[in-house]
Amino acid sequence: MAINLEKTRNMGFIAHIDAGKTSVSECVLFYTGRTHKAGTIDDGNTVLDWMAQERERGVTIVSAATSCEWNGYDINIIDTPGHVDFTAEVERSLRVLDGAVVVLDSVAGVQPQSETVWRQANKYNVPRMVFINKMDKIGANFDYAIQTTIDRLSANPVPIQMPIGAEDKFEGVIDLVEQKAIYYKIGDDQGHIDKVTDIPEDLKDKAEEYRSNLIEKVAENDEEFLEIVFSGEEFDAQTFKDAIRRVTISNAIIPVMCGTALKRKAVQPMLDAIGDYLPSPLDVPAVTGKVYRGETDETRKADSKEPFAALAFKTVSDPYIGRLIYFRVYSGSIDAGAGVLNTITGKKERMGRIVKMHADDREEIKSVSAGDIAAAVGLKDTSTGHTICDESKPIILEQITFPEPVVAVSVEPKMKSDKDKLQEALLKMADEDPTFKVSYNDETAETLISGMGEFHLEIMVDRMKRELNVECNTGKPQVAYRETITSPANAEGKFIRQSGGRGQYGHCVIEVEPQKSGSGFEFVDSIKGGAIPREYIPAVRKGIIEGLNSGNLLGYPVVDIKVNLVDGSFHDVDSSEVAFTIAGSMAVKAAIKKGSPVALEPIMKIEVTTPGDFLGEVIGDLNRRRGMVSETSTQSDTQIIKGSVPLGESFGYANTLRSLTQGRASFSMEFEKYEELPKSILKGKMEEQGN
Repeated sequence: MAINLEKTRNMGFIAHIDAGKTSVSECVLFYTGRTHKAGTIDDGNTVLDWMAQERERGVTIVSAATSCEWNGYDINIIDTPGHVDFTAEVERSLRVLDGAVVVLDSVAGVQPQSETVWRQANKYNVPRMVFINKMDKIGANFDYAIQTTIDRLSANPVPIQMPIGAEDKFEGVIDLVEQKAIYYKIGDDQGHIDKVTDIPEDLKDKAEEYRSNLIEKVAENDEEFLEIVFSGEEFDAQTFKDAIRRVTISNAIIPVMCGTALKRKAVQPMLDAIGDYLPSPLDVPAVTGKVYRGETDETRKADSKEPFAALAFKTVSDPYIGRLIYFRVYSGSIDAGAGVLNTITGKKERMGRIVKMHADDREEIKSVSAGDIAAAVGLKDTSTGHTICDESKPIILEQITFPEPVVAVSVEPKMKSDKDKLQEALLKMADEDPTFKVSYNDETAETLISGMGEFHLEIMVDRMKRELNVECNTGKPQVAYRETITSPANAEGKFIRQSGGRGQYGHCVIEVEPQKSGSGFEFVDSIKGGAIPREYIPAVRKGIIEGLNSGNLLGYPVVDIKVNLVDGSFHDVDSSEVAFTIAGSMAVKAAIKKGSPVALEPIMKIEVTTPGDFLGEVIGDLNRRRGMVSETSTQSDTQIIKGSVPLGESFGYANTLRSLTQGRASFSMEFEKYEELPKSILKGKMEEQGN
């Protein structure tokens, strides 16, 4: 098993939308013999983009898992979406992967969503390599793409290959480790290697410069290799590869390769590099979790002899076999049909069938062990982020955190008779996607769905129609505002009821103060001398949290607030948990009113790429939308505008930009922060609601 684990790679492709992740993945499947023909996005026959919506729109929506073999390595691949609205798919994939290949466009370099996925990879400390794709594209510039990773990501990229030519003259790559040139046949789109030669004379100086830089960067970060270089010993390619592998796994350097997935050039060397440089499950630190119902930490090694522990990272409703739970096994092994404990719900479950996924195809297997990724049928109460483990050695692995939704729309079934069907479909979707939330507004009797953006919600409604046969009408997009306070305040909540027999009595005094943006809710218990008995304090906290669910201004949740419970009183007979919960809610609502409340709106980071002729119109339109332009830069004959714009002003921006620039501009947008909503707009919103 240990030998097998050394040869296992759990890796993913991550990138900005349109950098070519799916094309790269399709090439990998073709070369590893998983498919007989590499699918293309233009033909709509990709394996990993298997959903109808993905093939129609040419974008990845859900992460797809598959596995293949290359040169004796077992590679588990997850192809992730590049669109910011599907950021949850990237988040959950990176949580369970050991390594990643970041795909960059050779012309654009690092784009906004590349920055987002890079930050997510940093968060989970995932070792990664960069593949600069589209070297055959007009304007391809290998050095520029590398420079953008330094400028925009503060990364330490080190080329282990250099291109031979660029644009339509792109012929192949020079391997700086093995010191050889790999040429591909001109005009052949199947990626057949034409010849492997020594480095040509006209490229020797450039290659030597790149190789010296590579040796220097590796030696800087690896003492063992530094000693070899200092001693002046000759070293072979394997010694060099081992050193590059160590510094890649420690995240000290980022190896950089290049090629073109569409023309199938230089994809095989990248596959070799996945085996040579990305970590196996044995190379990454042992996973740490909390002891079940305890506070101490416990580690689990990637070993099939350890107790079984796995993390569920994705839920899919399969029309034929029901709920499929994708999971990564961190330790131990499990057989199909065995019992497991879900340490988040505390429930015992049965594994049922275990399947290896290949996009939307399934291959049944009898058991799965440490370091592997599979899916299970039959786990009824397990969801994304839950730990499933051996009942006798329970552990809770760190859960996955997801961003909060920022856009909401109301939905209603087209046919009144479909009301129950719609509710069922919405719950299924919410189970699959942690950033898709369903709520019910009692005042307007509307069902609201919330997500990461207009595109996200549009796809969800489309999926309900196609996959679950539920048609619905949607309202206009609404912004998910938040509320907070700007000054400290105090208040008390007193709930007293006397109505024959036993009454109700709960009384608490709280102080509230604003917290810095993004720090969330904090509760402090400062009760002295038993003013409120200990058993009622959780009830007060619960009431405070309930009270924060809707603010005084627009009825949105109150965030970034610290609540200090300082005093209160109780009644020997009449006090109860319910009374203290209500008192807590009353107190916090009164305190918020006194704390100079303000409304907050989501601000989106925006990057627009436009031909220079339309720069004035695009900036003028952003200003009309209360946008702020932070910088503009020129790249060949296009202008790149960076800035921010309130989400509420960005609806329908795609259509406006199209008409302003004759369809020649493109943009990307992602959530940045919450900022105070201007008073004049808040007043208008409150009048709309009749407040």
